[in-house]
Amino acid sequence: MEFPIDRKYSKEHTWISVQDNTGTIGITEFAQSELGEIVYADLPNVGYSFRQDEVFGSVEAVKTVSDLFMPVSGKIVETNELLLKVPTLINDNPYKDGWLIKIEIQDIAELENLLTSNQYKELTN
Repeated sequence: MEFPIDRKYSKEHTWISVQDNTGTIGITEFAQSELGEIVYADLPNVGYSFRQDEVFGSVEAVKTVSDLFMPVSGKIVETNELLLKVPTLINDNPYKDGWLIKIEIQDIAELENLLTSNQYKELTN
């Protein structure tokens, strides 16, 4: 199982990679493996803002629906529209093509509340 070191992780199994003031957010490989085949992703519209730990959407698998929690506060600047047609990208490649949203980060200091790759790996073992 992958735990890329260039990201931060939430205890709710989302990851964020940061470039400048933009964060790309997705769910972890661990999360998608626990959920099983993902059949639908309910993502917010561009322009909406969310606080850290707030629910911003959900993913639906064959047997369950799981809420998505915002790792840091921010405003949605892009959603992965391809997931509407091919939601299994989240299963196939959760750290690249299966990303969910991009945000403009409101408070970069909130990244300190998240886990490192090693801390997240320990949490999932």
